[in-house]
Amino acid sequence: MKKKTKYICENCGYESIGYYGKCPECSSWNSMKEVVEDKKGVKGVARSEKRPIKRLKDIVSTNSDRIVTSINEFNRVMGGGIVRDSITILTAKPGAGKSTLLLQVANDLANMDYRVLYASGEESESQIKNRADRIIDKINPNVWVISDNSMDNVLELVEEIDPDLIIIDSIQTFTLEDFPNSRAGSPTQTMECANQLVKIAKNPNRPRAVILIGQMTKEDEIAGVRALEHLVDTVLIIEGESGEELRSLLTTKNRYGSTGEMGFFYMTDKGMNSIDNPSEYFMTERDANRMMPGSSITVVKEGTRPIILEIESLVSNSFTPYPSRISECLKREQLNTLVSIIEQRAGISFYDKNVVIKTTGGIKLKEQASNLAVVMSIISSVKNIPLSNDTVFIADVGLTGELKRVPSLETRIRELDRMGFKRVYVAPNSGIDIKTTNIEIVQLRTLREVIHNVFRE
Repeated sequence: MKKKTKYICENCGYESIGYYGKCPECSSWNSMKEVVEDKKGVKGVARSEKRPIKRLKDIVSTNSDRIVTSINEFNRVMGGGIVRDSITILTAKPGAGKSTLLLQVANDLANMDYRVLYASGEESESQIKNRADRIIDKINPNVWVISDNSMDNVLELVEEIDPDLIIIDSIQTFTLEDFPNSRAGSPTQTMECANQLVKIAKNPNRPRAVILIGQMTKEDEIAGVRALEHLVDTVLIIEGESGEELRSLLTTKNRYGSTGEMGFFYMTDKGMNSIDNPSEYFMTERDANRMMPGSSITVVKEGTRPIILEIESLVSNSFTPYPSRISECLKREQLNTLVSIIEQRAGISFYDKNVVIKTTGGIKLKEQASNLAVVMSIISSVKNIPLSNDTVFIADVGLTGELKRVPSLETRIRELDRMGFKRVYVAPNSGIDIKTTNIEIVQLRTLREVIHNVFRE
């Protein structure tokens, strides 16, 4: 009986007949693991059934044929619902709510008469039942659960139960009998198990939706080979610390919807609850007499959705040679750039002042459109003068102090008008073609003009 020894990188799947301390492909150290293959037991790749060729225009699209849940934020991130013949992978840090969210999705679809198979290689049936009792008021009988690490057994149950949705928790814990020399979580087992699930999902005679849970590495990436992300249709990530209430569901890949779409949830003892109107959630409710210095409002875009966001600044005296610049929502280099612009173009000195920036809910400021709001919140704090609670700032600020145009301005202004704001400051010549009756659009050229107009200086 002939045996063949090779080495496979656990990080990227690179294969070699010799051992390397450092993977030549991904440069990770000590990731090459020895695999012994029984050449007699190696099976050839079976040729798939030949399918007739079709013209592109004659193919019936299934993009609109979606399974729509009652969880609005989940539907939004998925592009309007779960496509019936799609395969999705969801990853997050431990304790972020992966299993909780998908168990809620499973029971929700079961209530709509869909059949769901929930296969777990990490938890026992009793553990899954205890979680379900905690977060679900009434468990639907259309949800089947199996605790097993054998993908072969799961595939047999798929034929027996005939589910519409298959949930695998997690893909790195399952194995196939055809690869006895590869352990669970290895590149070979992970990819082969995923390939089997893709065949089930893409079966033209019986399409099924498949959602995989993927483990996350300490680098906040899906554990295993990068090819797994290329294989699936949609990649979802849950962001948020286990001790915090707010969770965000982000898509980094979606063949059936917009990439970068984000949905928001808040975690409770009863599971993850959808935040259907995040603009209200991310704003502090205050009346005109309770406005605080250092608070400004802007509109950011997460995917296709505009979100009204409150930015808070705190400027304090520094008693050290190097004042602090602290921000969890903004890169430190960008914060230093904006502070330098204020010093040079607005004539306000910060050499002896600490500057701290944060956003309500901890949302990251990824767009340049929020720069004017950050600048105005800092100036409001240093002057100790509150800004009006019905005024919004949407513009980039150049090194020259000039305001720059931002994309999707009309969409942002429509959201402001819907929420009842009265005034918005933008850059000139922004190409605005919007008719609103309740909001005043102020187009100014420089930062000094904005400061003069707002503070009447």
